[in-house]
Formats: sequence, C-alpha cells, structure tokens
Amino acid sequence: MNNNRIEALLEVMARLRDPEGGCPWDREQTFATIAPYTLEEAYEVADAIERNALDELRDELGDLLFQVVFHARMAEEAGLFAFPDVVESVVDKMIRRHPHVFGEAEVANAEAQTAAWEAQKARERAARATSGESHSVIDGVAVALPALNRAEKLQKRASRVGFDWPDAGGALDKVTEEVDEIRTELARGDRDALQSEIGDLLFACVNVARLAGVDAETALRGANTKFDRRFRSVEATLQARGRELGHCTLEEMDAVWEEVKAAERKLAGPPQGDDA
Repeated sequence: MNNNRIEALLEVMARLRDPEGGCPWDREQTFATIAPYTLEEAYEVADAIERNALDELRDELGDLLFQVVFHARMAEEAGLFAFPDVVESVVDKMIRRHPHVFGEAEVANAEAQTAAWEAQKARERAARATSGESHSVIDGVAVALPALNRAEKLQKRASRVGFDWPDAGGALDKVTEEVDEIRTELARGDRDALQSEIGDLLFACVNVARLAGVDAETALRGANTKFDRRFRSVEATLQARGRELGHCTLEEMDAVWEEVKAAERKLAGPPQGDDA
C-alpha cells in the first residue's frame, strides 16, 4: 500500500477534528459516541461478506478503517497514543502470537495453532494482572460483544478449566430444563423472573450449538435470513391471491408459510435440516 494514502487519510481526519476549520459534528464526538458507529461499520463489513457483495466490501472496509483512524485521532488529541502506535501494537502482537511463522516454534495444524493462540493470550492476560488484583479465566471477554458471541466466549473460557458439559446432549437436557422453568414463570406472570429464565434458555442454546460445533451467532443470522425470505414470500403469495396480510387469519398465513417451505424444499432437493 502507498504510505502516502494512509497519510492522506490521517490528514483528512485531522482536518475534520480541527478546532478552527473542522466539521462541527466530528469535533463533538468522543470515544463513547463513536463506538456505536464502529460496531455498525463492522457489521456492514460482515453483511457484505455474507451477501457475497464483494464489490461493496472495499468501501465497507474503508469505512471500518476510518473508525480506527477516528479513535486514534481522539486518543492522540488526549495525549494517549496515535495511529502509528496502534499499528505498532498489532504488528507486535501478531508476531508474538505466531512464533511458528516468525520464530522457531512448530504447530501441526490449524487446530493446534488455535490452541497455541489461546494459550498465548492466557499468558498475556496473566502477565497484565498485577498483584493484589483478582484474576479470572473469563477476564477480557468484552461486554459489548453481541450477546450470543459473548455467551460462547464465556463458555469456552470456562471450558478450559473443566467447567463444561461433556457433550451437546447434556447441554440439550439443560435447554429442556430451562423451557420448563419458562413455562412456570409464564404462569406466575413475574416479568423479571421470566426475562431471567429466557436469558438462561438462550445461554443454554448457545452451549448446545458450541458443543455441536455450530456458531450460534451464524446460526441465528441464518434463521433471520430464512425468516425474512419466507415471510416476504408469504406476503407476495397472499397479495397475488388478492388478500391483505393484516386481514388474514393466523391459520391462513400459516398455511401459506407451509406452502413456501414445501416449495423451497422442492427446489433444494433432499432435506438438509432447514425446516424450522
């Protein structure tokens, strides 16, 4: 990459934040106010990849890079660090965590590398812990992660010290238990307790997915996409029949839903377990 382009980007950011001639909106931002935009841009990168919209990916990655530059500029203004420090930090980290590439260590395969990576991260966390401070195996799991991702990371950390189900079957039994507890709270009508039990159910479902080798976030995104596709087909089918969705009964809509599913199965061929 032409370093001049990076310098140009940094200069654009500096101009936007300039107290005299900068943009009023950009000047008013803080780490806290920009953080939601950073998450949004990361999701847009993921969305472009999921849709295989690779023509959009370049722009989305640029938007995400701009978020990094924005945070780095605010940090520089506060005397904390600057963009070159961010680059230096990640370069050092990647070299440190890949001794099989930049050093003399050896790894047998990708699975072994993942284990080595996690072990190195654990050593780094332990080294950062100062005497007198509590240290936990779940330190460093970001609170701002999407809830399903954070649940999976928490479970993986706990699993390292043996706090885990032996297999997906045990976790599935827990799902059944949580469903029964939700039925109880629905009957009682305690909203706070119900929310807690639903949270427990979702956490248990993530456990099942993890132990079955399925990424829960990806699975739910797939379910969302599937629902989006099928519901739009239900709408289109009913409209083609001269029916307004809001005037249809649940039974009518459900019947068309089953038609849509059947049509999808016919196009897809033999069942692939996508019949939720």
